[in-house]
This record gives sequence, C-alpha cells and structure tokens, in this order.
Amino acid sequence: MSGRGRLALCSFAATVMAAGALTPLVESPTWLIQCAFMVGVVGGVGALARRVPLARPLTVALQALSVLLLLTLVFAKEQALFGFVPTPDAVQEFGRLLTSGGDDVGRYAIPAPATEGIRLMLIGGVLVIGLAVDAVAVTFRSAAPAGLPLLALYSVAAGLSGGAGGWVWFLLAATGYLLLLLAEGRDRLSQWGRVFGGAPRPPGRFSSAFDPNGRAPVRTGRRIGVVALGVALAVPAALPALDGGLLAGAGAGNGSGVGGGGTISAVNPLVSLQDNLNQPEDREALRYKTNAKDTQDLYLRIMALDKFDGTSWRFSQRNVEDVPDTLPTAPGLRSDVEATEIRTTISAAGWYRQNYLPMPYPASEVKIDGRWRFEPTGRTLVGDRGQSTRGARYEVTSLQVNPTRQQLASAPAAPSGLLREYTQVPSVLPEVVRSTALEVTAGAANDYEKAVKLQDWFALDGGFTYNTAVDSGTGVTAITRFLRNKEGFCVHFSFSMAAMARTLGIPARVAVGFTPGTPQADGTMSVGLRDAHAWPELYFEGVGWTRFEPTPSRGSTPDYTREEAPTGTPSDSASEGTDPSAAPSAEPSASETCPAQAQRLGECDPTAEAGVLPPTDTGTPLGTVLAVVAGALAVLLLPLLPLLWRTRVRAGRLGSSGRTPEDATARTLAAWREVIDTAWDHGIPPDESGTPRKTAERIVRLGGLDGEAAAAVHRLAGSVEQVLYAPVPRPGTGLAEDARLIREGLSAAVGRWTRLRALLAPRSAVRVIWYAAERWHAVAARWTDRRLELTRRLATATTRLRPSRQRG
Repeated sequence: MSGRGRLALCSFAATVMAAGALTPLVESPTWLIQCAFMVGVVGGVGALARRVPLARPLTVALQALSVLLLLTLVFAKEQALFGFVPTPDAVQEFGRLLTSGGDDVGRYAIPAPATEGIRLMLIGGVLVIGLAVDAVAVTFRSAAPAGLPLLALYSVAAGLSGGAGGWVWFLLAATGYLLLLLAEGRDRLSQWGRVFGGAPRPPGRFSSAFDPNGRAPVRTGRRIGVVALGVALAVPAALPALDGGLLAGAGAGNGSGVGGGGTISAVNPLVSLQDNLNQPEDREALRYKTNAKDTQDLYLRIMALDKFDGTSWRFSQRNVEDVPDTLPTAPGLRSDVEATEIRTTISAAGWYRQNYLPMPYPASEVKIDGRWRFEPTGRTLVGDRGQSTRGARYEVTSLQVNPTRQQLASAPAAPSGLLREYTQVPSVLPEVVRSTALEVTAGAANDYEKAVKLQDWFALDGGFTYNTAVDSGTGVTAITRFLRNKEGFCVHFSFSMAAMARTLGIPARVAVGFTPGTPQADGTMSVGLRDAHAWPELYFEGVGWTRFEPTPSRGSTPDYTREEAPTGTPSDSASEGTDPSAAPSAEPSASETCPAQAQRLGECDPTAEAGVLPPTDTGTPLGTVLAVVAGALAVLLLPLLPLLWRTRVRAGRLGSSGRTPEDATARTLAAWREVIDTAWDHGIPPDESGTPRKTAERIVRLGGLDGEAAAAVHRLAGSVEQVLYAPVPRPGTGLAEDARLIREGLSAAVGRWTRLRALLAPRSAVRVIWYAAERWHAVAARWTDRRLELTRRLATATTRLRPSRQRG
C-alpha cells in the first residue's frame, strides 16, 4: 500500500475511534456503523481525487460535496432530486431535523434515543471532523495538526457524557491519533530512499519506519503524540459541568433531573423507558425528621416546570444567585393566611445524586454545606460546578400553609405579569383540552371551584385508571388519547390538569419531587424511589402557589379541597389514607424506570418516575460547549505553538525531496540550517559571519560534542562547502541521519532544564517573529509605493484636466 493509502486508512480509523466516545450519549450504537461507512465513502472520494490528481482545494471541495450528498441521501431522501441531490425542500428538512434534534437534546437524558434529529447531529458532526482530518493529514500531508479536530471531537464527547466510558474511549481515540502519526512517519521515511538505509538488515527485520537507523520521524511522532494526549487529558478537566437533558450525565453527579433516558414530554412520558417499567424494587433516597405534627402534606419539592409548548413542560431560563441567609417571602402569600413554621432535617443517601435540592415548599431558610445557588422564581436550590445531593445533610425551615376554602374562593385576580406568563398555551394544543376543561368545570363560581372540579374529575369522577404500562404515544395528539382512554400515571394527570387550568385562565405549573414517604420506628420518614411524584401547582393571589392532587391512589388530597369531594366516596379511602410505600407494584417509581445495570451501579435518579428533565436554565447550550472547548484548546495549545512549529519545520527541512542537482543543493542547505537552529535551541547562538567549517568547529566546541556527533557536524559542513563552492557539487548523503546524531549529541551534553527548554520553548522559534516582521515591512513598503504611485497619477491627471488660461 502506498504512503498516502496508509495515511488515508489511518485517518479513517482515527476518526471512527474518536467518534466512539459519542456512543454513551445515545441508547443504540448502530448509528456509528452507518457513520463509519459514510466516513469511509468520504475518504474514498478523497483518495480518488488525489489519484487523478486534482488540486488540493478542489479535492477538499469534492469531499465536502460528497458529505452533503450522503447526508441528503440518508436524512432527506424524500425531498431530494433523484433521492440524493439537495433541493430547497431538502434544506428545509435539514432545518427541521436540526431543530428537532436540538429539542431532543434538551428533552432526553443520557442515554437518549437515537432520534432522526440526534442522528443527524451526530453523523453530520463526525463527517465534518472526518473530512477535516482527511484533508489535513492526507491531502495536505500534515498529520500532527489533524489531532486538533480529533481532540475536539473526543473532548466534546467526554464533556457531554460526563466521562462515561472513561479510559476506554480515550485510549481508542489516542490509539487512532498515534497510528496516524506513525503512518505519516513511515510515509516520510519511504520518501528519503536509501538515506537512512545504513547497514544491511538481517532477514525478518521490520521496515525502515521501525528501524533504529530510521527512528527519527517515529520519535518525533511519538513526542507530538504524547504532548497532544496530555492536552486531551487536560481539556475535559477544564470543561464546565454540563447539566440538563442530554447534557446531564445519568447518575454522574453533575446532572440533574431524571436519569436513564426519561423525558420531559407533557404527553409522552417515559416512552423510551417503558420496557424497563414494572421492576418492583424500591430504594431509600432520602430520610428526614421533622417537627411537623402531620406529614401527609409534607411533599419534598425539587423543581417546578413552568414553560409549556404543547408537547413538553420545561423550566424557564432564569438567573440564579447566592443563597441568602433568609429566603424571600413566598410570592402571593398574605399574613392572614394560616402558616405554621416547621423545621426538617434531611439526609440524602450516598448513592443519590441530584443537582436540585429536595425540600418542603415554601422554604424560608436552608442550612447546607457545599456550592449551592438560589433560583428565586422557582424557589429552588441548584448545585454549582457539579455539586449534588450525594450524602448531603441539611436543615430546612419552611411553612405549612393551610388556607381556608373561603380564602381560595375569594382570591383576587393574579398580577397581570404572572397571569400572562403562567396561562400561556400554544396554538397547537388540541381544542379538546379546553372544551373538556369547560365541560368539567361547568357551574363553578370561581377559579378555586374550577380547580377542585378538575382535581376531582381526574382523581374520582372521570373514570381514570392509574397505569404505568399505558402506551402514551408522542406529539400533541397524545394528550387527546390520554383524555379519551383515561389511562396513565402522575405525569399524565399533573401535566393535563395544569394545561387545562391554563386554558381556563388559572396560572398553573407542574412541580416534581417526592410524596412524604413512610414513617419509621425511630420517628424519621423514609423516602424511597417509589415516592417520586409530579403534581400541579395553581396560583391564587393571597395564598400563592397551591398544591393539588389529581393522580388517583397517589399522595394525599389537600385539606382545603376535601370538602368539595362527595362524602363517602373513595376520596377518603384512596386519597387520604393511602400509604405511598404500600402502593402496588404498578406504581411509577424511579427504580421501575431505571435499567437494572444502572440500579446496581447506584445511578438511578428518583425523578425518573415523573419523566421530567432538569430546568433548561442550567443546561449549557452546545454552542457554548464548543466555544469553551475552542477556548480551552487555544489556552492549552498556545504554550505548545513553538514546539509544534519547530517540529513541523524540522520535518520539512529533513524531508525535502527531489532528484535534480538544485533539489540536492536545497536539501543540503536545509539540513545545515536545521543543525544551526538545533544548536541555537541548545544554547549555541548562530554566527552568520562564519564559514561552514568554522561554524562546525564552533558547534563541536561549545556543544561538547565528540565521537559520531562531532563527525556528523564536520561531515555535514563538508557537504555544504561542496554545494556552495565546488565547481562540480557532490551533494552528501545521510543528511537527515547526521542531523539526528547532532541533535542527540547536543541533547546529551546539556542539563535536563536546557533539554526541556529546547523542546518546549526553542530559541530558534524567534525566526517566526523575524519572518512576520519582514513580511510586514515588505507589505508596508509595497503599500507606500502604491500610494505614492497613485498620488503621482492623480496629480498628472489633474494637471491634464486643468483648463489653460487664455487672454482675450
């Protein structure tokens, strides 16, 4: 196989190996097989274009066109001309898929299902990286810089997945890059012909790329590889913690919200995890002790989802601040409403990792150690920089608000700003939602009565059945199916009631957290995975955000709504006295939605039952992630630029090709320049006034060289004198080998610090500045000459156009 063939093959392998780091982000790895085939096609197009041969820019353009055609064939075939030629409709389809993929990234937790939008983002991104690697390493014959796109691909994958897969994916990506470097070294070595041949090799020896007499390029490649891999280790450590949706590492400690692929979809909860439901295993997540006389209403609230787009409830993007000593008063709560202050001490299990702090609502004071921030509107505490609840112990002072029916019924209208924000419903919401809400609440005199009628219709009178195995479906029609089939669990009930309340003009949102738990013999309360729950909160001015419980057989019906339910009905038996821990195995629980492997590892998230994701305000957008990666690469690579430049220059000087006398002369002079710069890097400044022979003696003397290294200097100086002064120049042989011997001799004669400086901060790198200054002066001189020439021409033209003075 030719040198470029080996480079192309290694480029393909390196891209696919690095892309493997993305597999923990999605449930099925089959996309990687399809992606590998497409990367191979793009590489094959490049190989054919180089064989023609085409100009380098044209080769890259042809590969870019092949990427577009392949993506069109796979993702927009129906809209394309002949199935693969892009059309305006195909471009619109790409836009739709990318938008859908962006929504899916925020909707699903890791590992997410491989939806069309996510597959387009993954495959398209890998194809672009593969094109960049092939262009840099093969088309432009520079493998070392090709590590940058590979490093970016691995770093982004490691940052998004929270390091899932650990060293396995890192070693695969590193191996691919090292193979690329070694292939380039072998390719360059083959171009040098017999220069590095040395003594005949005994049978069975490896090719010259691995021969001791030809190991310089290989050593160079290894050194570059070590440095690049060091950067790869540092970049993921420098990335910020990524939260939210697909950016949350399931159970990794820096994510929030559900794990294992739960969704925030208002009408399509846990679609990707329904095969994992009905696993009757409970596990204690929290334990608390409180001075409250009655714990049936002591729900532990994690977050509130307040943004509704018709298919999903999300957390609005809001600012966070430092946790104050005393939290602000709960919005809308008047002093004449009965509120009892209670204190609750909560301990989180060592395996329970949640980025949002479960606590009673509304809290007025929180005492906890660690890096926590306060989000005022939702009144939640959010972990900062990977802070989680794992093993946390904290104390919460909160209020148990007990409004009367009269206070709720007589509540005035909510403030206009709050009313406008929390009653928004999208135009795509099926009309049946509003019409059903109007039908259910017919005859209600006020918003409170409407809310109670909605709650009782779901929990008692509407004939709904609690069932976690229901086929919920997807899209805006799923809520219609839920209302028609009347089967679902807390996600369906809470999301549907909140949506219906909004259509009636009642401010509503959905809270996610835990029901009170189970009393223990020692006076504490145990909160398990089966206690995970979602419930609607409706706003009443004077009382504030008020809990309702529409889910049958779950939680407890609030006291301020009980009298509205008919006496002697299942309200008392099913809602009041239900023990959450004693519910049947069909209850929605995080353990039921968590894969068995994740349970064994202790990575199940209790909010998985609710099928919700963390707030979008803590999720880092992909654009920000890429910007951070680019910034980190710039910061980390900046000190390495002299090393990379020096390595590239050395390879160019010692890898000069050509068979003509002029080429031989240029090769000899380039090798001599490399020796002078190598000596300069090791502390021997150049003396341009000396002859080659004098310069060689000076390098030997100041560098402390002897033996083969000293002989190599004089040999190379003699070759320079031959090509410069001899009537019939006889170019020397073994120039690159002599340069290697000199470099090793100079390195062995100096201390460790000097060797390190010669590697990382070579003095000869100042030539870049000199070259830039020369170019600048040349450009400035040309500009000055052109400006003077233009001025002269304008003056001449003005003189010719000026009218002559004639006397009459």
